[in-house]
Amino acid sequence: MLARDLIDLDRYPIATPGPARDAILAEVRAGLAERGCAVLKGFLTPQGIAEAVAEADSVADKSHSSHSRTNAYFTAEDTSLPPDDPRRQFFDRSNAFIPADNFAPDGPLRRIHDSDGFDTFIRECLQEPEDRFFRYADPLADMMVNAAEAGNGFPWHFDTNNFTVTLALQNADGGGAFEYAPMIRDSVDEHFGEVSKVLAGQSDRVVSLELEPGDLQLFKGRYSLHRVAPLEGTTPRYVAIFSYVEAPDMVGSVERTRQLYGRTLPIHHERAGQRSDALID
Repeated sequence: MLARDLIDLDRYPIATPGPARDAILAEVRAGLAERGCAVLKGFLTPQGIAEAVAEADSVADKSHSSHSRTNAYFTAEDTSLPPDDPRRQFFDRSNAFIPADNFAPDGPLRRIHDSDGFDTFIRECLQEPEDRFFRYADPLADMMVNAAEAGNGFPWHFDTNNFTVTLALQNADGGGAFEYAPMIRDSVDEHFGEVSKVLAGQSDRVVSLELEPGDLQLFKGRYSLHRVAPLEGTTPRYVAIFSYVEAPDMVGSVERTRQLYGRTLPIHHERAGQRSDALID
């Protein structure tokens, strides 16, 4: 199975320097600058979509489903804070993730991620220097699949990693819109007031996005509050997630890893607290 069979390299020559690649980079960079998000429609070939969905189906029973109430920061409630503080606003969360260690090195999703030029193309899209751009080192989350069914929903939250790259593989029969508030916080200020407006449905900063199977999305989820709306029907929604961060050897926190994947590995405990910023996880 060649990368060309999975990725539409004629439309997206990610590893071939030239005017076509330069034009794609310019368009993606503009979207990221204006909205914190960019989408490359039809990045995968029909075969690529089919192979990736088949792989997700084959390991769907390995997903960890969870039903809980969480805030946007995945932290425990702090009753010393005012009742209207966004850290005390909790919402029902129902979702499932297939952890990264279920996907074979020679499977279609790993082949897409490991294809020539993929990481460099993503880095150049994000305009990140080489010394501040690394694959997420978390063995459960560097490349995994969100598998959601009817009634599932992922409420407002921030990502642990700075950059998230997703591939839409299969949509549910209905629902599942991706909604986000672009760049609502930064590395030094949580902007709790603006976050509160989003949670209360009173913000004019929210963007709604419909993704189709095969679309590649680049998203700055560390700073943009976002959610996935509840799903409808019997068809599961599959989205592959490739994660990048600004420091090497970074993994998820123990608590958040346990919430999302139902287990932790020794590496999560060994590297606990070794974050490169002071943002709430």
